[in-house]
Amino acid sequence: MALSIDTGLTYSLDNIVQQLNRYVSPAIFIFGVVGNTLNCLVLSQRTLRSNPCTLFLLVSSFIDIISILFGLPTRILGGWNLDPTTTISWICKIRAFTVFSTRTMATWLIMLATIDRWLLSSTDVHRRQICSMKNVKRAIILSLIVSILTYVHMFYCYNANIEDQPLKCYGNTETCRLITDLSYAFISILIPLIIMIIFGLMTISNVHRIHSRVHHRITTILDNDERMKMKKKMLHSKKLDHHLLCMLSVEVILLIVLCVPQAIEKLYFTLKPFGSGSGLEESIKVLIYNIGLLLAFIASGMPFYINVLAGGSVYTKACSDLIQIVAEKMFGKLQ
Repeated sequence: MALSIDTGLTYSLDNIVQQLNRYVSPAIFIFGVVGNTLNCLVLSQRTLRSNPCTLFLLVSSFIDIISILFGLPTRILGGWNLDPTTTISWICKIRAFTVFSTRTMATWLIMLATIDRWLLSSTDVHRRQICSMKNVKRAIILSLIVSILTYVHMFYCYNANIEDQPLKCYGNTETCRLITDLSYAFISILIPLIIMIIFGLMTISNVHRIHSRVHHRITTILDNDERMKMKKKMLHSKKLDHHLLCMLSVEVILLIVLCVPQAIEKLYFTLKPFGSGSGLEESIKVLIYNIGLLLAFIASGMPFYINVLAGGSVYTKACSDLIQIVAEKMFGKLQ
């Protein structure tokens, strides 16, 4: 009786995984591709693209599109048992390497953007001078190199037709799986996230320190008319601080919610790998693994929506300018 219950639960869990791939993956695909494409169009406008921090975010969104385009279609096909990565090793290798390396690069670029904001908010002129477009391009190239080197082993390690693992396209040895899981948990998720939190808090601290100095100047040096003008500027700056704090909080919270579970999952599967439990336990692991994958793809598709909700008037104005430009071109052609 217990055996039949376990068999029924196993079948149900396997069916849930299949339904997630069939119906949730396409929604995330549309959500991610549309959002990142709009983000690229908005951030590439002349008023924004000259900003070093914006360049990090622009390249990150472009990289996220690549990750989604390579990662989700095979999962959608897998929901209908048509995934080519399960049987063709070279497709398996390219897909795995591309998804892991691009996701790592996108996370590192957001981390670098956070460091860039800290440097720009510093009172040290030498730190602010580091934030040049030349150095930003160097940092982007560095993140690309790190991402490639971190997962280049997957061309050797990953193969199709792997049994007793969450996916047929998976690491072919325990050593390969251990290296991949630990690399993803620490290099792709935990370390960048910790650095983002630290430098984000330091940025806010720098902004408050600058405002304290400006406030001291207002109260001790300026006359009444100049004081009123400066107070208006201070009020505007406080609004910007609020947007900065909201944006940072939303980014960190969503990254924790969407990415940290997968890092924990990777560490757990390192200690208790697939194939070490009963059939029901393995089905539960596969379900958890697939949910973690989908959450990570949601994280790759969310930057545009975060910017709209928490990016303040600068981003919304850039969006409206983009809409106006597109509308003018469309109506111009119609006329």
